[in-house]
Amino acid sequence: MITAMPKTAIAKENPWHSFTARLERVRQEIASVATYWLRIDDQAIAKEYRFLPGQFNMLYLPGCGEVAISLSGSAESNEQQLVHTIRVVGRVTEAIARLPVGSTIGVRGPFGSSWPIDVCQGKDVVIVTGGLGMAPLRPMIYWIMNHRSDFGRVVLLYGARSPDLVLYTDELDSWRAHEIEIQQTVDRADDAWSGAVGVVPLLLDRLPGLRPDSTEVVTCGPEIMMHYAALSARKRGIPKQSIWLSMERNMQCAVGLCGHCQLGSTFVCRDGPVFRYDALEPFLRIRDF
Repeated sequence: MITAMPKTAIAKENPWHSFTARLERVRQEIASVATYWLRIDDQAIAKEYRFLPGQFNMLYLPGCGEVAISLSGSAESNEQQLVHTIRVVGRVTEAIARLPVGSTIGVRGPFGSSWPIDVCQGKDVVIVTGGLGMAPLRPMIYWIMNHRSDFGRVVLLYGARSPDLVLYTDELDSWRAHEIEIQQTVDRADDAWSGAVGVVPLLLDRLPGLRPDSTEVVTCGPEIMMHYAALSARKRGIPKQSIWLSMERNMQCAVGLCGHCQLGSTFVCRDGPVFRYDALEPFLRIRDF
């Protein structure tokens, strides 16, 4: 039986209730990926809405459908905006990408478990991510920046298929200024790339100064990457209980009723998306599970 980390989502009286938010801004990040800023229409809901890093919303367009999208903005922002970084991969995300600024989107949420910020306090944190997996981790990076003295050494190991597919390049210097070490790698380099080439887990294999007994590893990205990142962490002596993964499955209802995101005896939308590694280890070994 899988056991997920304790849920820290803010409970809603009716998880099926949606509210409206207006599209205020769109920024193209990389090819087929953009960040969307939404402002909640109802001021009473806006003042009440809170989320924790790692949680997600369900975004709804009438006549098109719903899609689960992780929140990628600051959980402590006073701007009362919902920020989502979205890749165009299907009908709903294609429709969102066509929306002009000023359009209205239905929102349900927030849902799901969060990154273990309380567990990470007082410890070193190694963030391992690839591709769009950076988006669900960005709220955790913001949290660490806002409370930097609560954490020890913080290292971001970030991989992309090629240099032009690195997200949030304009923010990396700010993260470094908050004493977050950043190591990057790409699968395929271009003539201008001077960094590492190879898969992300190799960066963890080679990371100097790692303190296994006082380090938490958090990872998000393709499942195969997370699987090998967890194996690398284990080889470096990190306990299973100190490795955390965010799963991305076909979440369609967000409350564990439709069954599309079932993983073993649990549901990613209800019991995740953030799980401790020892809960997922048996399933990450199964090819094409």
